Amino acid sequence: MNERLTELGCEEFTERLAARESVPGGGGAAALAGALAAALCSMAGNFTLGNPRFADVADDVRRILEDADDVRYRLLELVEEDAEGFAPLAAAYALPRDDPRRHEQIQRATKGACMAPLAMMGECCRAIVLLEQMGERCSRLLESDVASGAMLVGGALACASVNVFVNTAALDDRVIAGRIEATAEELLSEFSPRAERLAARMVGRVRGEEAHG
Repeated sequence: MNERLTELGCEEFTERLAARESVPGGGGAAALAGALAAALCSMAGNFTLGNPRFADVADDVRRILEDADDVRYRLLELVEEDAEGFAPLAAAYALPRDDPRRHEQIQRATKGACMAPLAMMGECCRAIVLLEQMGERCSRLLESDVASGAMLVGGALACASVNVFVNTAALDDRVIAGRIEATAEELLSEFSPRAERLAARMVGRVRGEEAHG
């Protein structure tokens, strides 16, 4: 694929997403949403840095910013990798049904198509941890952005998991499928509640329902 989806403008990307085309799809949307969440984490940090009231946490904020940038760029790469991972699957399904290679190639391509959304899940979990840390260090004025990031990344994590499970369901090798699913389920069970709790905590602060530290 010569064209990079992440180089499209917002309007064109969403038009592609809405079109009767296979890519971008749910996986690409999940990765982009996760990248937006990481960007909101960075926004909160960049506005907090330089504020004398937060000088004692400046080193922590700089470290969070560095990690959040890494997560954001990795998730943008995964928009592309998810699209590239679909190409072998589409080619395999395009083979004639009586081609003896068809089933084996579909299975190999399906296994490969699990990898990008599983990697997205890992990056989304990293973003949740960073947002948690930023929520305890940023200016009160940025807590709504941390909340928004938590909500976005929680959705991105769940969306990426669906794109894992839709592929593992088609695998004949249930041992490999089970291992991939177990990893995805473990990430979901730990980090989805953490994203929800963080969002609720930040919203509570914004609405004056929770005391600030």
